[in-house]
Amino acid sequence: MSAGEPETGGVALSAPATPAFSPLYQQIKVLILQSLQAGEWKPSTAIPSEIELAGRFKVSQGTVRKAIDELAAENLLVRRQGKGTFVATHAERQIQYRFLKLIPDNGDPNSEGPAQRHIIDCKRTRASVEVAKALAIRTGDAVLQVRRVLSFANIPTILEDLWLPAAPFKGLTAERLRDYNGPMYALFETEFDVRMVRAEEKIRAVLPDAEQCELLKTDAKTPLLSVERIAYTYNDAPMEMRRGLYLTSKHYYRNALN
Repeated sequence: MSAGEPETGGVALSAPATPAFSPLYQQIKVLILQSLQAGEWKPSTAIPSEIELAGRFKVSQGTVRKAIDELAAENLLVRRQGKGTFVATHAERQIQYRFLKLIPDNGDPNSEGPAQRHIIDCKRTRASVEVAKALAIRTGDAVLQVRRVLSFANIPTILEDLWLPAAPFKGLTAERLRDYNGPMYALFETEFDVRMVRAEEKIRAVLPDAEQCELLKTDAKTPLLSVERIAYTYNDAPMEMRRGLYLTSKHYYRNALN
């Protein structure tokens, strides 16, 4: 290969329809994602070294490093100095709050300590048209519906309803949710082998109904921030629809735009 000529390597991949070409490191990133999706490397465990992966895929170590850099920037992998690269887990503090953007007015997300969680219900039901569309399942398919309240400094702040496809979460109950001390997404990882890797949200202001007022201890004239989220696992498979109502009298919603 002459100087300046792009590396092609020994990776055998079917050419995508559009675009016709993708950089080699992007192709290696896809292969690593496929291994993550297949469960070859579990959350919190180390992946092979860059040298080992370079040999496996028959590419340069620099190409592997660039692919891993992108996966680390997306919070799918975590580099640990002197130890290697590990599959990210929602049990890690820097990861577990990645999807929770509500920040206290003082700007310090650690000032209130972990949220206090109150699981109201976890029941099996049938997917509505809206839920089925969000989860890419059929209307009427079995789903689990969970309702909970998150409090900070003992003040009810977030009311959440979430819907999960029943099959991947077989055995999930309100008791299991109450007994688990870590983040809900960490429970999904460790007990159901489902890892949420990205989410899309829609945000609007709403007024609460009587039941929501009672659960959040607020009044019907106090506007709430409604955050509707669809969370995806690997390969962009939707695994959760969540609707949260946020009381923002002492908090604000913060997002970083790149």
